[in-house]
Amino acid sequence: MAKNKELNYCKLYNEDCIQYLKKIKSNSIDLIFADPPYNLSDKKFLTVKSGKVAKCDKGEWDKINDIESFNIDWLTQCKRILKESGTIWISGTLHNHPSIGQCLKNLGFWIINDIIWFKRNAPPLLSRNRLVPSTELIWLASRNKKYYFDYDHAKIFNSGKQLRNLWDINAQRHKTEHPTEKPEILLERILEIGSKKNSIILDPFMGSGTTGVVAKRYERNFIGIEIDKKYFKIAKKRIEMTNVDLQLKIQSA
Repeated sequence: MAKNKELNYCKLYNEDCIQYLKKIKSNSIDLIFADPPYNLSDKKFLTVKSGKVAKCDKGEWDKINDIESFNIDWLTQCKRILKESGTIWISGTLHNHPSIGQCLKNLGFWIINDIIWFKRNAPPLLSRNRLVPSTELIWLASRNKKYYFDYDHAKIFNSGKQLRNLWDINAQRHKTEHPTEKPEILLERILEIGSKKNSIILDPFMGSGTTGVVAKRYERNFIGIEIDKKYFKIAKKRIEMTNVDLQLKIQSA
């Protein structure tokens, strides 16, 4: 445990992320991990649930009228609250990832890397007119070139050699019913490379709480925002059950 107990906390907010981000102090966050809506649920996409074909409807949180404006709004606030030494890591797929990249450029972020997360055990494809999606993309960016990055620690994930931007990480079985839940091992890597103990970690689209679980386990402070009440409750319970002695502050809208 860190000696400065005032810094050991998890704060969870059941609110719209753009509205709450406006309340956060400028230049105060060390690392942001974001997995924003893919905006697939209003489209005619199909998926597999319990081995059966189903409509791709992730929930109301995934239905965005103007995805470009939405991305500009939340990224504008993230840039404001990010420390000069901070980094932002944004996960996504081809459905939203190009828009995110363009927004980062338009807002003047310094783009550090585009990371390809390769999932060997990705689910099979239903249609026969395209390749099987087996990757997710992660933008890594900062406000300027003076960002924190633990290069030596990153080499641990590649047997002591330089860590490349192709990450071969299996998509682990979901711990909750959230449709886009990220594996804890992915967040462990990101937080260990991009932050120190007692750093302040923010997840504006908290979902089922994976970022909060890992932040708590690795003695980082955590601020999580989730608009969906159902998933907020799941995240709250999951983070509470992570057996680390940090102060958990739950604030609902």
